[in-house]
Amino acid sequence: MSFSRGINASEATKTKNRTGKDVCPYSGMCVTCLDGCIGWCEVGKSAVRGKEVLYPQPFGTTTSASQKDYPVDYSHFNVMGTAVGAYGIEADSDKAIFPAVDITSSIGAQDKIRLRVPVVIAAMGSTAVAADNWDHLAAGAALAGVAIAIGENVCGMDPDLELKNGRVKHSPNLAKRVKAFKDYYQGYGTIAVQANVEDTRLGVQEYAIEKLGVEAVEIKWGQGAKDIGGEVKLNSLERALQLKKRGYIVLPDPEDNRVQDAYHSGAFKEFERHSRIGMVTEEGFHARVEELRRAGAKYIFLKTGAYRPADLARAVKFASDAKIDLLTVDGAGGGTGMSPWRMMNEWGVPTVYLQALLTKYLDKLQAKGAFIPSVAIAGGIALEDQMFKGFALGAPYVKAIGMARAPLTAAMVGKVVGEKVKEGAIPAEYKKYGDKLEQVFILASELKEKLGEDFERLPAGAIGVYTYFERLGQGLKQFMCGARKFTLDYISRNDLAALTPEAAQLSGIRYIMELDHEEVEKILA
Repeated sequence: MSFSRGINASEATKTKNRTGKDVCPYSGMCVTCLDGCIGWCEVGKSAVRGKEVLYPQPFGTTTSASQKDYPVDYSHFNVMGTAVGAYGIEADSDKAIFPAVDITSSIGAQDKIRLRVPVVIAAMGSTAVAADNWDHLAAGAALAGVAIAIGENVCGMDPDLELKNGRVKHSPNLAKRVKAFKDYYQGYGTIAVQANVEDTRLGVQEYAIEKLGVEAVEIKWGQGAKDIGGEVKLNSLERALQLKKRGYIVLPDPEDNRVQDAYHSGAFKEFERHSRIGMVTEEGFHARVEELRRAGAKYIFLKTGAYRPADLARAVKFASDAKIDLLTVDGAGGGTGMSPWRMMNEWGVPTVYLQALLTKYLDKLQAKGAFIPSVAIAGGIALEDQMFKGFALGAPYVKAIGMARAPLTAAMVGKVVGEKVKEGAIPAEYKKYGDKLEQVFILASELKEKLGEDFERLPAGAIGVYTYFERLGQGLKQFMCGARKFTLDYISRNDLAALTPEAAQLSGIRYIMELDHEEVEKILA
């Protein structure tokens, strides 16, 4: 079985093999490397452009996720339906219909955050693709009633950031991001502000709590796409110098005269800004949680990535001991706005494997009577069947599904189509529906009635995000109705069957040919 795809050639890095399908399966190189080739593959292109080829292209307008075909993923499980009974509603054919399914959820240790659709949009930080689409994404999230996190480095990257004694005094960019959500808040969901090493040093979360009225903050250990700090590209020397002065790692060194000469001569056009990796300790984690509570944080989240099992155990135990409000666990190869391409494919514990470990660890804590935080699972989840499987595989602990790339796609598509409609240049794919926003977007009329005059200033991409989440909501209700589970609390691991012995052994979900064995024997007897 071949697990890797795109070795040495991928649309992500705009590379290909000269020999087409005839490649070495281990190195990904052409079976014959020809003297005279200009270098189409990653090895060849790296000889000319070096470290630029580490990253998906074109940078700034794309999001990316792994091409690796893991041995076990959500597709190796099927949702089990039944013709008998109902949970959470009367077993009456006139009452147990899918519109009656309740998909609302809540997260939090004490004062609960209600979610109209059980989703947390995982943090979108300082990458250009996130910044360019934030207003659409945040407004849509608020209208849909989901939670959303502002990612790392937003303050540090703000050109108009004001500092006092090395701490944030005012950040127009962060304030704008918070406002984009709050302007359309409907009583469900929340907006959280995440922090990495640099953000913590700058006092970003304290500023967000004290000056912007943010109630939720998220401590970041990592994400599913990479095990190093956040990265972005800088397209000017002035910007590179500014961010190095703020404490970031900037490559190549913009203060080096030789580097400046190379930049001005056109040898390269972009600098890289890198964040530092965190150094987790139990004492440091609890100290930071207490600092945030003293600063006025009402809710504290922890986001961790696809690190080795011992680190997942640390996240689970520390989150339990600190009684935090949400633990988000993000599996490999999760989506990103910018991560090294090979790292995204070849690093970390994949989502299903990570979730199987997570469930095992939480079972151990629950057996001891320990506090169990609300949990969100993330890592390549985009549609309602995957959502159901995420809840079932991690039952009863998973209270929300973490997403990032998919909602951002809805925002970007909604933005583009909305702009085309306003320009009178409707794409052929949608022209058959009409020439007005309310005709092209199936739920635009619903939002117009809900918002009244405010609809006119609603970013078009927000309609796309809202509509996407409504689709997910109905799709999830249909799966739940078929399983006869009419609230999320009733979804259990028994609602899944493993399609292969390997998937069963890994997850603890019963193999489909052994499912219901005891009940079957009773029925047939």
